Amino acid sequence: MNTAERVIHLREHLDEIENQLGSPEVASDQKRMAELGREHQRLMETLSIARALANAESRKSQAEEMLKSEKDAEMREMAAMELGESAPEVERLTGEFQLRLLPPDPLDGRNIMLEIRSGTGGDEAALFAGDLLRMYTRYAETQGWKMEMMSSTQSDVGGFREVIVSVKGGNAYSFLKHESGAHRVQRVPATETQGRIHTSAATVAVLPEAEETDIQIRDSDIRIDTMCAHGPGGQSVNTTYSAVRLLHIPTGMIVTCQDERSQLKNRDKAMTVLRSRLLDLEREKELKARSDLRKGMVGSGDRSERIRTYNFPQNRLTDHRINLTLYSLDRIVEGAMDDLIAALRREEMNRRLAELAN
Repeated sequence: MNTAERVIHLREHLDEIENQLGSPEVASDQKRMAELGREHQRLMETLSIARALANAESRKSQAEEMLKSEKDAEMREMAAMELGESAPEVERLTGEFQLRLLPPDPLDGRNIMLEIRSGTGGDEAALFAGDLLRMYTRYAETQGWKMEMMSSTQSDVGGFREVIVSVKGGNAYSFLKHESGAHRVQRVPATETQGRIHTSAATVAVLPEAEETDIQIRDSDIRIDTMCAHGPGGQSVNTTYSAVRLLHIPTGMIVTCQDERSQLKNRDKAMTVLRSRLLDLEREKELKARSDLRKGMVGSGDRSERIRTYNFPQNRLTDHRINLTLYSLDRIVEGAMDDLIAALRREEMNRRLAELAN
């Protein structure tokens, strides 16, 4: 099936989705409505990529034809410039289009909960966790995503022991899902007087944001405790019992939120985080049941898996899962993550295409 035939098939599928969205049966089923809405958005984006690909292919073909037939040197130079621009664009859009044609991860279109925790390395690890948060925040800004602080525990010297943020925007999970794992940093801390390089670490968890229809939590499964919010060093931030701690009794999972002054807002945020963690737990069980799928090039997303090293003295970032090394760490930590994320997504596409072929 060529690209044109695939586009016809996609448009027919889009018509089917739109007909279903207009039916009374679907309108009364919130979960089905949400699923079809995400599929509709995915198809619209895929067709948009197909249109851009067709345009780029046309420009490339015209440039190639002009180079063959044109005698004028100036026109040939213009054609060569056009070919130099359109050929890489065709390659990039072809990869994007192929990835879109693969059976979609049903969670790719979701917003996410981004959790960052300092690991080994004491205060330097907490500072690194803060640097990772800034990196993701600046990348989110380039994507037009909205970030909201859900919970945070700051360290005495700056940075975070733990921070959880909500990231809302188109396909946030699809772009950031490969960030889960252990991140290692090698650099000279500001407090180091002898110039020695220290190694510390932080862990990142990227969880698809759960909808209320995904996870049903009974009131009897939750224990809610309230307390005064505390800041670095344990000092009280306010004197009202606004901080909320949820205990999910069946799993033992605990979520604490204290950033809002309202107890109700903290409770709502804690429930959102809890649902996302429970959804992630269910997803992990499914993946483990299909262990062969966890052997992909990009890795399993296991929090204990060391995925990346940030070497500041050498301005080097290495992603160990795909043997990628970039000497632009200074730009990456400021949010210029496009090349890194594109490489991870290409590896995912290649793995999935290979699985589909087999």
